[in-house]
Amino acid sequence: MKLSASYYQHNDVVFLAKDLIGKTIISRVDDQLTSGIITETEAYRGVDDKACHAHLGKFTERTKVMYEPGGVAYVYLCYGIHNLFNIITNTDQQADAVLIRAVEPVDGIDLMLERRGKSTLEKSLTSGPGNFSKAFALDRSHYGEDLTGDLIWIEDDAEFRFRESEITACKRIGIDYAAEDKNLPWRFYLNTSKYVSKR
Repeated sequence: MKLSASYYQHNDVVFLAKDLIGKTIISRVDDQLTSGIITETEAYRGVDDKACHAHLGKFTERTKVMYEPGGVAYVYLCYGIHNLFNIITNTDQQADAVLIRAVEPVDGIDLMLERRGKSTLEKSLTSGPGNFSKAFALDRSHYGEDLTGDLIWIEDDAEFRFRESEITACKRIGIDYAAEDKNLPWRFYLNTSKYVSKR
């Protein structure tokens, strides 16, 4: 079942980042479908999170989509190389986001391999936010994309339910600039999957 806009507009981004573990993300780009089980996420909580792009209400051409109601994509370029795919959550003007850091490939694996220039299926295919985005052909052209549409969406499949012990919470990665907020345990990963960027 495809997740609805009301799911994304839940007011607790940390809850959503954890709850998204085990759900299926799907892209249909140029009519080519890829899918995978979400295995790693990070939560970023709007204006009061020093690691968030919208900290202190920062509003720019890059961040403006963050202030829309939850259920749209926020894709930005990192280090001038990697497109990072985020899900905007919460209600209008809250600027919360969940970064998708890794997935376990399901459909379209040959297509993912081609996009990544790889010949063998191994964990780096879709582990790490830049690798995931490239494998799923997600880039800045998908900035603002409606996640309840037919291009990028997430489904909740009861088959993929994990025990609390299978999900690890820890510090987020690459945010040493965020002062005390760098220590918040807002990164979640499925510890039974090899498709995780860093343990």
